[in-house]
Amino acid sequence: MKGIDRRWLFLLVLIFVTVPMIKPFPLPIIPKDSSIKFYNKIESLPSGSTLLVSGDYDPASKPELQPMMLSLLDQAFRKNLKVVAIELWPAGPPIVQEALEQKAREYNKKYGVDYINLGFKDGQQVVMVALGTQGVPAVFPNDYLGHPVGEYPIMKTVKDFSSFSAIANISAGYPGTKEWVQQVVSRFHIPLGSGTTAVSAAEYYVYYGSGQIFGLLGGMAGAAEYESLVKKPGLGIGGMGSMSLAHFLIVFFIILGNVIGWMSSGKGGAK
Repeated sequence: MKGIDRRWLFLLVLIFVTVPMIKPFPLPIIPKDSSIKFYNKIESLPSGSTLLVSGDYDPASKPELQPMMLSLLDQAFRKNLKVVAIELWPAGPPIVQEALEQKAREYNKKYGVDYINLGFKDGQQVVMVALGTQGVPAVFPNDYLGHPVGEYPIMKTVKDFSSFSAIANISAGYPGTKEWVQQVVSRFHIPLGSGTTAVSAAEYYVYYGSGQIFGLLGGMAGAAEYESLVKKPGLGIGGMGSMSLAHFLIVFFIILGNVIGWMSSGKGGAK
């Protein structure tokens, strides 16, 4: 055992990480209160109302946050909510568009009628405030595809924040949830829910505790909890399976290595 090629161990880790992503298996996932509140708020929105979705992330955070976006669209389209998406990160539009198109096909939703992607606008907090003061069509005169937003039926009733029942922010950092709370929630008093990376979640729980956001999904675990609530297992539950199996395997390697080392020292080997 001491002479085993370490590449066999790497191969085992690869298998343990990959298999649950290909075929997710059931895990005892117990959603946290912050995830349940996020789900319940979206579920309570009236059918036909409009949800503003801000996809503030990039490819580096896609593994954690795209499962949240997909589950959010699952719930929104099942509830017949109209979705208006914007992005405040330059790499966000194609990622969000990918999720929108995937779920639109599943729920037979039509672009420009049931959902729209307004794309990226530079300016961080300035853009957030301008949506409430100048109005959405003034800030985003064209959509992600470059067409005037006035051409789309979904935009006929969209003016400013008063046109939305809530905001769902899927955020990897700045600008993101903190700025939405500081610039929009405190000023325009619109309900905000957040899905964020695990490293950022600890900072945002204070906003959940104070009631400034109605729910919080934190990291891959939050994505898996949301998938379980929406009842559509996906990459979140698959990712948790990968991490769980990989952790079990690594712990097994640590125990095995210590046992081998103890047995070797007992036979006159190096202590």
